[in-house]
Amino acid sequence: MDASIELVKHLLRSIVHLRVTVPREHPSSRILGDERFGSGVVVDASGLILSVNYVVMGAQTIDVAFAKGRRAKAELLAQDFEIGLALLRVKRQGLPAVTLGSGDALERGHPIVALAAIGAQERRVAGGLVTYLGEFEAYWEYLLERGIVSNAANPGFGGGGLFTMAGAMVGVLHLNLNEIARSSLAIPVDFYRKHEHEFLRYGRVVSRPRRAWLGVFAHALEEGVVVAGVVPEGPGDRSGLQEGDLIVSLNAEEVGSRRDFYLSLWRHEPGEPLTLEVMRDNKVRRFEVKGGDRAYFFRQL
Repeated sequence: MDASIELVKHLLRSIVHLRVTVPREHPSSRILGDERFGSGVVVDASGLILSVNYVVMGAQTIDVAFAKGRRAKAELLAQDFEIGLALLRVKRQGLPAVTLGSGDALERGHPIVALAAIGAQERRVAGGLVTYLGEFEAYWEYLLERGIVSNAANPGFGGGGLFTMAGAMVGVLHLNLNEIARSSLAIPVDFYRKHEHEFLRYGRVVSRPRRAWLGVFAHALEEGVVVAGVVPEGPGDRSGLQEGDLIVSLNAEEVGSRRDFYLSLWRHEPGEPLTLEVMRDNKVRRFEVKGGDRAYFFRQL
Protein backbone atom coordinates (compact mmCIF):
# COMPACT_ATOMS: atom_id res chain seq x y z
CA MET A 1 0.00 0.00 0.00
CA ASP A 2 1.14 3.51 -0.79
CA ALA A 3 3.21 4.91 2.10
CA SER A 4 1.54 8.34 1.83
CA ILE A 5 -1.90 6.77 2.32
CA GLU A 6 -0.66 5.02 5.43
CA LEU A 7 0.80 8.31 6.65
CA VAL A 8 -2.50 10.14 6.17
CA LYS A 9 -4.43 7.39 7.98
CA HIS A 10 -2.02 7.68 10.87
CA LEU A 11 -2.29 11.48 11.05
CA LEU A 12 -6.08 11.56 10.76
CA ARG A 13 -6.36 9.99 14.22
CA SER A 14 -5.13 13.28 15.69
CA ILE A 15 -7.57 15.56 13.82
CA VAL A 16 -10.69 16.53 15.80
CA HIS A 17 -13.90 18.36 14.96
CA LEU A 18 -15.02 21.33 17.06
CA ARG A 19 -18.56 22.59 17.58
CA VAL A 20 -18.59 25.87 19.46
CA THR A 21 -21.46 27.92 20.88
CA VAL A 22 -20.96 31.60 21.69
CA PRO A 23 -23.34 33.92 23.58
CA ARG A 24 -25.20 36.20 21.17
CA GLU A 25 -24.13 39.22 23.21
CA HIS A 26 -20.44 38.46 22.73
CA PRO A 27 -18.91 41.08 20.38
CA SER A 28 -17.48 38.44 18.04
CA SER A 29 -20.95 36.99 17.35
CA ARG A 30 -21.84 39.91 15.08
CA ILE A 31 -19.01 38.99 12.76
CA LEU A 32 -18.46 35.25 13.22
CA GLY A 33 -21.86 34.02 14.42
CA ASP A 34 -22.91 32.32 17.65
CA GLU A 35 -22.44 28.74 16.42
CA ARG A 36 -19.11 27.85 14.84
CA PHE A 37 -17.40 24.76 13.53
CA GLY A 38 -13.69 24.16 13.43
CA SER A 39 -10.89 21.64 13.37
CA GLY A 40 -8.20 20.96 15.93
CA VAL A 41 -5.05 18.87 16.25
CA VAL A 42 -4.06 16.82 19.29
CA VAL A 43 -0.56 18.04 20.19
CA ASP A 44 -0.16 16.26 23.51
CA ALA A 45 -1.42 12.84 24.62
CA SER A 46 -2.61 14.35 27.92
CA GLY A 47 -5.44 16.16 26.14
CA LEU A 48 -4.02 19.34 24.58
CA ILE A 49 -5.57 20.43 21.26
CA LEU A 50 -4.27 23.26 19.08
CA SER A 51 -6.67 25.25 16.90
CA VAL A 52 -7.32 28.79 15.65
CA ASN A 53 -8.64 31.53 17.89
CA TYR A 54 -11.46 32.84 15.68
CA VAL A 55 -13.30 29.52 16.03
CA VAL A 56 -13.34 29.51 19.86
CA MET A 57 -13.29 33.25 20.62
CA GLY A 58 -16.00 33.95 23.21
CA ALA A 59 -16.90 30.26 23.47
CA GLN A 60 -19.55 29.22 25.97
CA THR A 61 -19.26 25.53 25.12
CA ILE A 62 -16.73 23.59 23.04
CA ASP A 63 -17.68 20.08 21.93
CA VAL A 64 -14.88 17.91 20.56
CA ALA A 65 -15.51 14.91 18.31
CA PHE A 66 -12.67 12.44 17.83
CA ALA A 67 -12.07 10.35 14.75
CA LYS A 68 -13.38 7.11 16.30
CA GLY A 69 -16.65 8.59 17.47
CA ARG A 70 -15.76 9.61 21.00
CA ARG A 71 -16.83 13.04 22.21
CA ALA A 72 -15.72 15.31 25.02
CA LYS A 73 -16.15 18.82 26.35
CA ALA A 74 -13.11 21.07 26.09
CA GLU A 75 -11.97 24.05 28.10
CA LEU A 76 -10.28 27.03 26.50
CA LEU A 77 -6.81 27.00 27.99
CA ALA A 78 -5.00 29.79 26.12
CA GLN A 79 -5.51 32.35 23.36
CA ASP A 80 -3.14 34.39 21.22
CA PHE A 81 -5.15 37.23 19.70
CA GLU A 82 -2.19 38.60 17.75
CA ILE A 83 -1.04 35.42 15.98
CA GLY A 84 -4.43 33.70 15.98
CA LEU A 85 -3.83 30.44 17.86
CA ALA A 86 -5.86 28.83 20.64
CA LEU A 87 -5.07 25.92 22.95
CA LEU A 88 -7.81 23.65 24.32
CA ARG A 89 -7.79 20.86 26.87
CA VAL A 90 -9.98 17.80 27.22
CA LYS A 91 -9.97 15.43 30.19
CA ARG A 92 -8.65 12.48 28.25
CA GLN A 93 -5.37 10.65 28.50
CA GLY A 94 -3.49 8.62 25.92
CA LEU A 95 -4.73 10.54 22.89
CA PRO A 96 -2.90 10.07 19.57
CA ALA A 97 -0.74 13.20 19.38
CA VAL A 98 1.16 14.48 16.36
CA THR A 99 4.87 15.16 16.18
CA LEU A 100 5.58 18.89 16.04
CA GLY A 101 8.09 19.98 13.44
CA SER A 102 9.27 23.44 12.40
CA GLY A 103 8.07 25.73 9.66
CA ASP A 104 11.57 27.18 9.52
CA ALA A 105 12.72 24.00 7.79
CA LEU A 106 10.31 24.51 4.90
CA GLU A 107 11.25 25.92 1.53
CA ARG A 108 9.19 26.90 -1.48
CA GLY A 109 8.28 23.84 -3.48
CA HIS A 110 8.26 21.45 -0.54
CA PRO A 111 5.36 18.97 -0.72
CA ILE A 112 2.85 19.16 2.13
CA VAL A 113 -0.47 17.63 3.12
CA ALA A 114 -3.34 19.46 4.81
CA LEU A 115 -5.83 17.67 7.08
CA ALA A 116 -9.02 19.08 8.59
CA ALA A 117 -12.49 18.12 9.79
CA ILE A 118 -15.76 18.93 8.03
CA GLY A 119 -18.03 17.06 10.46
CA ALA A 120 -18.01 15.04 13.65
CA GLN A 121 -16.89 11.91 11.79
CA GLU A 122 -15.74 13.43 8.52
CA ARG A 123 -12.16 14.35 7.72
CA ARG A 124 -10.67 15.57 4.47
CA VAL A 125 -7.18 15.76 3.01
CA ALA A 126 -5.53 18.01 0.42
CA GLY A 127 -2.03 17.79 -0.97
CA GLY A 128 0.11 20.46 -2.56
CA LEU A 129 3.31 22.45 -2.46
CA VAL A 130 4.55 25.37 -0.39
CA THR A 131 4.23 28.44 -2.65
CA TYR A 132 5.21 31.29 -0.30
CA LEU A 133 7.01 31.79 3.00
CA GLY A 134 7.15 35.24 4.54
CA GLU A 135 5.18 38.16 5.87
CA PHE A 136 1.43 38.00 5.58
CA GLU A 137 -0.81 40.96 6.40
CA ALA A 138 -4.58 41.08 6.53
CA TYR A 139 -7.33 43.63 7.05
CA TRP A 140 -8.23 42.81 10.68
CA GLU A 141 -5.11 44.48 12.13
CA TYR A 142 -3.08 41.36 11.48
CA LEU A 143 0.51 40.84 10.41
CA LEU A 144 2.21 37.46 10.55
CA GLU A 145 6.01 37.60 10.41
CA ARG A 146 6.25 34.29 8.60
CA GLY A 147 3.18 32.68 7.13
CA ILE A 148 3.02 29.44 5.16
CA VAL A 149 1.03 29.67 1.93
CA SER A 150 0.44 26.51 -0.09
CA ASN A 151 -1.59 25.62 -3.15
CA ALA A 152 -3.47 23.05 -1.07
CA ALA A 153 -6.82 24.60 -0.22
CA ASN A 154 -7.92 24.13 3.40
CA PRO A 155 -9.96 20.91 3.07
CA GLY A 156 -12.21 21.62 6.06
CA PHE A 157 -12.90 24.02 8.88
CA GLY A 158 -10.08 26.22 10.20
CA GLY A 159 -7.72 24.79 12.81
CA GLY A 160 -6.52 21.66 11.04
CA GLY A 161 -2.91 20.70 10.49
CA LEU A 162 -0.32 21.20 7.77
CA PHE A 163 2.17 18.35 7.61
CA THR A 164 5.38 17.41 5.83
CA MET A 165 5.55 14.13 3.95
CA ALA A 166 7.55 12.81 6.89
CA GLY A 167 4.51 13.31 9.13
CA ALA A 168 5.67 16.34 11.14
CA MET A 169 3.13 19.06 11.80
CA VAL A 170 4.53 22.41 10.63
CA GLY A 171 1.47 24.66 10.61
CA VAL A 172 -2.09 25.29 11.79
CA LEU A 173 -4.51 25.88 8.93
CA HIS A 174 -5.87 29.38 9.33
CA LEU A 175 -7.94 30.30 6.28
CA ASN A 176 -8.41 29.89 2.57
CA LEU A 177 -7.04 32.64 0.35
CA ASN A 178 -9.80 32.72 -2.22
CA GLU A 179 -8.33 35.74 -3.95
CA ILE A 180 -5.16 33.75 -4.69
CA ALA A 181 -6.81 30.84 -6.52
CA ARG A 182 -6.83 27.63 -4.49
CA SER A 183 -4.39 28.59 -1.77
CA SER A 184 -4.42 28.50 2.01
CA LEU A 185 -2.55 30.17 4.85
CA ALA A 186 -1.12 28.24 7.79
CA ILE A 187 0.35 29.67 10.98
CA PRO A 188 3.73 28.04 11.64
CA VAL A 189 3.59 25.73 14.63
CA ASP A 190 6.83 27.41 15.78
CA PHE A 191 4.72 30.20 17.32
CA TYR A 192 3.13 27.64 19.62
CA ARG A 193 6.36 25.81 20.39
CA LYS A 194 8.11 29.06 21.29
CA HIS A 195 5.41 30.16 23.72
CA GLU A 196 4.04 26.81 24.94
CA HIS A 197 5.17 27.45 28.52
CA GLU A 198 3.38 30.81 28.58
CA PHE A 199 0.24 29.29 27.07
CA LEU A 200 0.12 26.66 29.80
CA ARG A 201 1.07 28.93 32.70
CA TYR A 202 -0.63 32.23 31.85
CA GLY A 203 -3.17 31.41 29.15
CA ARG A 204 -1.56 33.96 26.85
CA VAL A 205 1.79 35.21 25.61
CA VAL A 206 3.22 37.55 28.25
CA SER A 207 6.70 38.04 26.78
CA ARG A 208 5.44 39.95 23.72
CA PRO A 209 4.80 43.70 24.18
CA ARG A 210 1.09 44.46 24.34
CA ARG A 211 -0.28 46.05 21.16
CA ALA A 212 -2.77 48.88 20.88
CA TRP A 213 -5.86 47.89 18.90
CA LEU A 214 -8.29 50.14 17.03
CA GLY A 215 -10.93 47.70 15.86
CA VAL A 216 -10.84 48.76 12.22
CA PHE A 217 -10.80 46.74 9.03
CA ALA A 218 -7.98 48.28 7.01
CA HIS A 219 -7.97 47.99 3.23
CA ALA A 220 -4.66 48.67 1.48
CA LEU A 221 -4.65 51.10 -1.45
CA GLU A 222 -1.79 52.31 -3.62
CA GLU A 223 -2.06 55.71 -1.98
CA GLY A 224 -2.50 54.49 1.60
CA VAL A 225 -4.98 52.78 3.88
CA VAL A 226 -8.74 53.16 3.90
CA VAL A 227 -11.12 52.08 6.65
CA ALA A 228 -13.28 49.33 5.15
CA GLY A 229 -15.29 48.87 8.35
CA VAL A 230 -15.17 49.19 12.11
CA VAL A 231 -15.84 46.75 14.95
CA PRO A 232 -19.05 47.91 16.64
CA GLU A 233 -18.27 49.59 19.98
CA GLY A 234 -14.54 49.15 19.37
CA PRO A 235 -12.05 52.01 19.97
CA GLY A 236 -12.23 53.27 16.39
CA ASP A 237 -16.02 53.17 16.33
CA ARG A 238 -16.32 55.00 19.64
CA SER A 239 -13.92 57.70 18.48
CA GLY A 240 -15.91 58.42 15.32
CA LEU A 241 -13.95 56.64 12.60
CA GLN A 242 -16.13 55.59 9.67
CA GLU A 243 -16.03 53.31 6.68
CA GLY A 244 -14.39 55.15 3.79
CA ASP A 245 -12.01 57.25 5.90
CA LEU A 246 -8.56 57.43 4.32
CA ILE A 247 -5.95 57.25 7.08
CA VAL A 248 -3.40 60.02 6.56
CA SER A 249 -1.29 59.88 9.71
CA LEU A 250 -0.97 58.30 13.13
CA ASN A 251 0.55 60.49 15.85
CA ALA A 252 1.85 62.85 13.15
CA GLU A 253 3.60 60.00 11.28
CA GLU A 254 2.50 59.64 7.68
CA VAL A 255 0.79 56.33 6.89
CA GLY A 256 2.11 55.11 3.54
CA SER A 257 1.07 51.46 3.66
CA ARG A 258 -0.99 49.09 5.75
CA ARG A 259 2.16 47.46 7.08
CA ASP A 260 3.52 50.86 8.18
CA PHE A 261 0.18 51.60 9.81
CA TYR A 262 0.23 48.38 11.83
CA LEU A 263 3.85 48.69 12.94
CA SER A 264 3.31 52.31 13.96
CA LEU A 265 0.17 51.39 15.89
CA TRP A 266 1.85 48.48 17.67
CA ARG A 267 4.59 50.68 19.04
CA HIS A 268 1.89 51.79 21.46
CA GLU A 269 0.20 49.83 24.21
CA PRO A 270 -3.50 49.60 25.09
CA GLY A 271 -4.67 52.68 26.94
CA GLU A 272 -2.26 55.09 25.27
CA PRO A 273 -3.79 58.16 23.57
CA LEU A 274 -3.47 58.19 19.78
CA THR A 275 -4.12 60.93 17.23
CA LEU A 276 -5.42 59.86 13.85
CA GLU A 277 -5.78 62.14 10.85
CA VAL A 278 -8.11 60.93 8.11
CA MET A 279 -9.36 62.29 4.83
CA ARG A 280 -13.16 62.40 4.72
CA ASP A 281 -15.25 64.29 2.18
CA ASN A 282 -12.07 65.92 0.85
CA LYS A 283 -11.25 67.33 4.28
CA VAL A 284 -8.63 66.27 6.80
CA ARG A 285 -10.21 65.43 10.13
CA ARG A 286 -8.47 64.65 13.40
CA PHE A 287 -9.61 62.03 15.90
CA GLU A 288 -8.35 61.32 19.39
CA VAL A 289 -8.45 57.59 20.10
CA LYS A 290 -7.48 55.59 23.17
CA GLY A 291 -5.76 52.40 22.06
CA GLY A 292 -7.81 49.35 22.94
CA ASP A 293 -6.92 45.87 24.14
CA ARG A 294 -8.17 43.28 21.65
CA ALA A 295 -7.89 40.39 24.12
CA TYR A 296 -9.90 42.27 26.75
CA PHE A 297 -12.54 43.42 24.27
CA PHE A 298 -13.11 39.84 23.03
CA ARG A 299 -12.70 38.21 26.45
CA GLN A 300 -14.95 35.36 27.52
CA LEU A 301 -18.21 36.55 29.05
